[in-house]
Amino acid sequence: MATWQVQEAKTKFSEVLEEAARSGPQIITKHGKKRAVVITIEDFERLHRREPDPFVLFLMNGPKVEDFEIERDKDTGREIEL
Repeated sequence: MATWQVQEAKTKFSEVLEEAARSGPQIITKHGKKRAVVITIEDFERLHRREPDPFVLFLMNGPKVEDFEIERDKDTGREIEL
């Protein structure tokens, strides 16, 4: 990741954007401290895409309760002698 001082990033903003697209995230510093990161819109959208938990997906894609027909068995079992 390249690092840019804020003043340099301001004057070369187009270059910062191009480098983000070509090489990945670009760090912006102010007074020697990391203050921001420039990333592509694709990276941003990928990071903010909310994907459901695999277990939640499993439950959501499972059989629906409406699909079940539940009937009680009329068999009372067998008689035993005690």
